[in-house]
Amino acid sequence: MKRRSFPWHIVVFLAPAVFVYTLFMVYPLVGSLALSLQNKTQSGAEVFVGLQNYLTLFTSKNWAQPFWNAFWNNVEFFAYHMLIQNPVGLFLAVLLASRIHGAWLYRTIIFTPTILSVVIIGFAWKLILNPAWGISQGILDLLGLGHLNQPWLGLESTALPTLSLISVWQNIGIPMMLFLAALIRIPDELIEAARVDGAGAWTVFWRIQFPLILPTAGIVAVLTFVGNFNAFDLIYATQGALAGPNFASDILGTFFFRTFFGYQLQPGDPYMGATVAGVMLLIILSGVLLYLFAWQRRLQNIQF
Repeated sequence: MKRRSFPWHIVVFLAPAVFVYTLFMVYPLVGSLALSLQNKTQSGAEVFVGLQNYLTLFTSKNWAQPFWNAFWNNVEFFAYHMLIQNPVGLFLAVLLASRIHGAWLYRTIIFTPTILSVVIIGFAWKLILNPAWGISQGILDLLGLGHLNQPWLGLESTALPTLSLISVWQNIGIPMMLFLAALIRIPDELIEAARVDGAGAWTVFWRIQFPLILPTAGIVAVLTFVGNFNAFDLIYATQGALAGPNFASDILGTFFFRTFFGYQLQPGDPYMGATVAGVMLLIILSGVLLYLFAWQRRLQNIQF
């Protein structure tokens, strides 16, 4: 029996992608993890310290307090997106899937902020929310809500919720489009049969559409988790590396940036910065594994 030749053509097709991914993703990741296990002595020599940097990050007063502050702020940042962005995105997708007049126009308007630069978004909202000359004061006065005008980005109590809502506004087009793509794949026969049986709009959504888009809901949830625990640019663009006021909007991304590169006159510490990056990797990996093993495996394979 003639042996089948090795499929070299598969290797040829995959090699460029594997090379680029290894060069720009795997190598920096492994290098960062290796750096987190090292430190410098007083003489400047680089030594292997094992998990000592991680122990320092979690137990040292100088490191633990800012780390946990950034972590819980990141959890709050993520919660805003999960509880507001995704449900509203689903609601908009259901409306657009109902074939309302001008759906393409609404879809375009809602998705447009997603493709804009985060720097532009951050700068524009800083101008809008400026309590001295921003247009927010005029809009609130017009609505009879002038008493609500305040420095939303300048108060510890409102900075992070305000930035979270700005991020929700910018990114709501992504879950909307994913949910919409899943909804329009549902055969019309199912919807029409339910309506013939007397099902209302809510019953059609809850009993038919929502169970069929559960796999997409899981993907949206895990993408939201990964995106939020990797977030950095919006906070940096609006509040700077210090994530003010008084670190009230500090998240893991900005904490990592300050630790690794330093800020103002404070020099950076690449070893502790790599340690923060390692912890971020573990958090994101935990969320992805939880999705794969606790959510995706429970879903039935649905085929139309």
